[in-house]
Amino acid sequence: QRVGLSAAPCWRRVRALEQAGIVLGYHAEIDRRRIGLGVLAFVRVDAAQVGGAALRQLEEAVRARPEIVRCHYISGTGTMELQVVSADLDAFSRFTREVLLNLPNVKDLETRFSLGEVKSGAALPLAHLGARAPR
Repeated sequence: QRVGLSAAPCWRRVRALEQAGIVLGYHAEIDRRRIGLGVLAFVRVDAAQVGGAALRQLEEAVRARPEIVRCHYISGTGTMELQVVSADLDAFSRFTREVLLNLPNVKDLETRFSLGEVKSGAALPLAHLGARAPR
């Protein structure tokens, strides 16, 4: 009703967005704290080598760890920024010693902890796409 279309044309548009790779998937937004993941850490990783097979090995190792929920290459100091969740500081400490420090091609780590979320799960801004006239 809000866009002035019936269900069938809306679903066709959604399918077209999925096929174009604009809509990548659907997920539930889960409160990590309510499922026992009270710690969110931001870990800057400095890679020993920043190219070739060594970096690909690091990428594969990061993808394989469910505790690492996000990973981005970053500019400036460091190679990657990881977002890591854990039950508590003891669990994070174990994960750092047993996993993060032993990831392939890791030279150094620097960790910061979230003290509270201000904004999370926000929709992407779409104003740059311009206003379109209704069909």
